[in-house]
Amino acid sequence: MVTMGILLFPEVEELDFAGPFEVLSYVNKLIPASVEVKIIAETLEPVKCYNGLRVLPDMTIEECPQLDILVIPGGQGRKTATKNIPLLDFIKRQHEGTIYTCSVCTGAFLLAEAGLLFGKKATTYHTAFGELDAFPNVTVSNAKVVQDGKFITGGGVSSGLELGFHVVQLLFGRLIAQEVARRIEYNWVPANGQL
Repeated sequence: MVTMGILLFPEVEELDFAGPFEVLSYVNKLIPASVEVKIIAETLEPVKCYNGLRVLPDMTIEECPQLDILVIPGGQGRKTATKNIPLLDFIKRQHEGTIYTCSVCTGAFLLAEAGLLFGKKATTYHTAFGELDAFPNVTVSNAKVVQDGKFITGGGVSSGLELGFHVVQLLFGRLIAQEVARRIEYNWVPANGQL
């Protein structure tokens, strides 16, 4: 079973995490008990998201075991989260053992603040390209999904869906990713354009 965790913080953008959550967890409907997707936060208190949605975390960053996949969403709350040392330490610890460490939208700034994007290509929300480019030795790419080694970054808000399909394709193959897309009625085209 592939263990996946989505890290939440106050004022996180809802679609940044709901999109990947839907795509990644849907794999279980095709291959039962193949993935476990957990919502992780600093505490078990409800996380109030940017548009008002409240989400109950499954576990805290202290309780979280080593994950195979870590997904870090963005949103207005990232401005505070990037200064949160326990969150950044959690990301660094998890990254040491992940298969893939991922971000959606401005979640890339948590990776950058943790010092993990040095020498890497990444993407983020289009209006934040210049801000991310200001980090030392980070190459910003204008793409929906950018993979550089075990880092996978998604562009703006809805790019979390694309990131989810990219991860599913890497782990379970293109046919499974295409079937998830078909079942949730999403027009997904693999990065190289071949179906």
